[in-house]
Amino acid sequence: MTGVGQMLEGAGTLCSDVFVNQRLALTMDLPSRRETVLDLFDRMRKSCPGLTALRRYDGEYALESEGDPRRASWVSLRRTSVRSGMVNPQDLSEPYDLHRSVLRTAPYYLSITPLDVECIDLVFGFDLAAHGNHDEAVFETFLDHSPLAGLVRDGDVLCDVQPLMAFHIEGDPSTTAVIEVRTKQTPGTDARSGAPVSVFLTVRRRGPFSSLDQFDEVFGSLAGWAERIAEDRVIPQVVAPLHQRLLLG
Repeated sequence: MTGVGQMLEGAGTLCSDVFVNQRLALTMDLPSRRETVLDLFDRMRKSCPGLTALRRYDGEYALESEGDPRRASWVSLRRTSVRSGMVNPQDLSEPYDLHRSVLRTAPYYLSITPLDVECIDLVFGFDLAAHGNHDEAVFETFLDHSPLAGLVRDGDVLCDVQPLMAFHIEGDPSTTAVIEVRTKQTPGTDARSGAPVSVFLTVRRRGPFSSLDQFDEVFGSLAGWAERIAEDRVIPQVVAPLHQRLLLG
């Protein structure tokens, strides 16, 4: 089994869901005319036959797969971004094919030029089933033996512990990795609800970009970095210890 296959398999044993998303972030608003949106989605449907359901949300048009939500895929348009994603892929080639198709197709249907592109994000997400106080679990996993632990006194109830770290990859200011842990409980949420704790790895390449042809090369670079950082750092140093703590409830 390849390192990529081992990474997905390893993450799958720790997580309730794994997803691979992309965001093409823009400076100017996208065109929203009916014909433009339908023409793009019709082209995407032909490239990715699993995308069959057109839906409209608040501020968003989406073309989604139907059937098992644990194997969902989608492409969506928001005011200043084009997004795509896949949940629980069997192989990374599946979401990669979807994301590359978006990068190759969307600019021509939506009049996107390299000048307009703010950044391209590739996101690996890991959802971990959780009970009890999510913030307390995150605190105990990552901060309990740090100087920050001294900020919490007996009787305090933690309500927002969501660590985030970002760094320039190999010192390149145009390419950044962001690792963050998000808790999803809000005041009044039942601690037994089972809402997941999420770990996100975002690898971002900021503009300027020289040409549309550059997007494919940029995506390949982002994918390579995301795989290495996830396998070498995020899964063993963030996902695995958090999973172990959450098993305790």
